[in-house]
Amino acid sequence: MKTCKVGEVMTSEVVGARRETPFKDVARLLDRHRISGLPVVDADDKVVGVISETDLMRRQAAKAERDRGRRFRLPALRRKARHATVKARATIAGQLMSTPAITVHPEQSVVDAARVMERHHIERLPVVDEEDRLIGIATRRDLLRVFLRTDEEIRQEIIDEVLTRAMCLPPHTVIVSVHDGLATLEGRLERRSDIPLVVQLTWRVDGVVGVMNSLTFRIDDTHPPAEHPSRRIAHHWLPER
Repeated sequence: MKTCKVGEVMTSEVVGARRETPFKDVARLLDRHRISGLPVVDADDKVVGVISETDLMRRQAAKAERDRGRRFRLPALRRKARHATVKARATIAGQLMSTPAITVHPEQSVVDAARVMERHHIERLPVVDEEDRLIGIATRRDLLRVFLRTDEEIRQEIIDEVLTRAMCLPPHTVIVSVHDGLATLEGRLERRSDIPLVVQLTWRVDGVVGVMNSLTFRIDDTHPPAEHPSRRIAHHWLPER
């Protein structure tokens, strides 16, 4: 099955920072490029962390909390301020960034990358090569591009990759129509067991948001054929010799 890879949708021109990039420069980069986060790399361009708008806001919140605790001299506030001292005093990217950085490789599927984002509740994934050097960035918006495929592109891939290549079905065995990403399958297959496989493979096509199964079958191979009683002969029926 042909699957859209991260390398096909990622942004190659990445706005990044170094460990020593000042706090204000990081804020300027985010504002100038209208982005909500960026990777932090070392001298070898290896990703060491990620900074988001949330990290900057936490820094400011921690600073305000520390100042308030210092002003009112409340023990609870002082303890909380001590716990957030590092963030509150952060002046460079290396102190602001979230680590370790969660990354993906360009050959990974868009679906896998989306799962990683969802699992870790993040908005962007640095894309790295075999040596973990930064080569791109994949955002949620980038991954959503697979759902912008036209219905005709989706339909043709179902025919080429699922029906012809994977299932080796003769042309026109299954009639495929796609509307707003919803794929409808109509036709008659030889075996009943092939139907769930065709449906499953169709679901995997990038851009498919649903599958309407109207397939029928000629032979039900999901149950073994029943044996006729007359064909079964018990050994004790046989005459003794």
